[in-house]
Amino acid sequence: MPLKDPNDGALRALIEKYRPEMRTFEGFYRNLHSFPELSGQEERTSTTAAEYLNSLDFEVHTHIGGYGVAGVFRNGDGPTVLLRADMDALPMEEETGVPYASTRVMKDRNGVERPVAHACGHDFHVTAMVAATSLLHSAKEEWGGTLVVVFQPSEEELNGAKGMIDDGLYGKIPKPDVVLAQHVLKMRAGSVSVKSGRLLTAADAFDVRIYGRGGHGSAPHTTVDPILIGASIVTRLQGIVSREVAPGETAVVSCGSIQSGHASNIIPSVLDLKLNVRTYDKKVRKNVIASIKRIIEAECHAGRAVKDARVECSISSPATINDDEMVEQLKGTFGSYFEENMVEPEPATASEDFSLLATAVGAPYVMWTFGGIDEKKWDEAEANGTLNELPGNHSPYFAPALQPTLRTGVDAMAIGALTFLRRKN
Repeated sequence: MPLKDPNDGALRALIEKYRPEMRTFEGFYRNLHSFPELSGQEERTSTTAAEYLNSLDFEVHTHIGGYGVAGVFRNGDGPTVLLRADMDALPMEEETGVPYASTRVMKDRNGVERPVAHACGHDFHVTAMVAATSLLHSAKEEWGGTLVVVFQPSEEELNGAKGMIDDGLYGKIPKPDVVLAQHVLKMRAGSVSVKSGRLLTAADAFDVRIYGRGGHGSAPHTTVDPILIGASIVTRLQGIVSREVAPGETAVVSCGSIQSGHASNIIPSVLDLKLNVRTYDKKVRKNVIASIKRIIEAECHAGRAVKDARVECSISSPATINDDEMVEQLKGTFGSYFEENMVEPEPATASEDFSLLATAVGAPYVMWTFGGIDEKKWDEAEANGTLNELPGNHSPYFAPALQPTLRTGVDAMAIGALTFLRRKN
């Protein structure tokens, strides 16, 4: 039974009174969806967000840590609440078939052309936050405090929040008392979920190069085969979670890429691996990473590698651990407003860098999730036991239903902010 906010009637009336016209923002969303941008290249999206904030008389700061945007609206006495939305898209081809599907191709950081798609829902995040900002601005006589909105670049590479902080974000905007964010997921459209404690895992990624000695494929005894060494490493890594992590703890170790050679009769000189790690607990994280390095070193020694492997950390982002007290307050306002559409969260081993925006200034934070799967499709899949077959985030077929997904995201973001801003009357 969700907690009840004693002011739930007034809050519902406020949202209904000030919610902007959704058709305008449906068009805004379609436009963003059709023009996705890769991490670190969010020029068009950030310009669009900044222009909208300027139209609402926010104090606007641009090009923070790349294409990061921050807007500040001071509305009298009260706490400072920071809302965050991420902007970047993924290097993959969209196959949803929707009329506004992306057909964009962009060059990545290495100059390679890639198809680009908003397959993670960041276009919903941006649209919902712009519309929620409009709602809160229109309702400014109903609350007091300072509203800060941050449009963050490069979340998919887990370095955008740190980039904004390192570029002086908190020298430009006031330090927040609370930090909030939301994420659309494979849940029934219209539903919302918020939970205390562990929400998302820490993420670490490693680029590994194995050094062998190349030669003719017909004379392997004259070579040191990096492919054999790499294959042994990938196989041995699978024993870390099953044999070194205590049952009940969460850890994932994956090899997402193995690249070496180009011809069947040539044993190459090097092999490259890309490894990914997800954990919650700090001690487990430390031990898993140490085990990965131990296995790489040992297999290289066993395979007679000509020199030590190169192991470089390419991504490192902390776990997202929601603040218990804030969650209890949100359960009150969300529970009163969304009622039966408040659902229990499913465990997730995805990762985010959002928490850095809070921990950098010692502020508590919460991220909640909301659903994007068409209600009819969800109900049919649930009845048939095929929920796992529905496309989720990072699938080329991920196409959240426009409504009620957008309205839910707008309302949740506005209610989240109003939970902590000083409400008048």
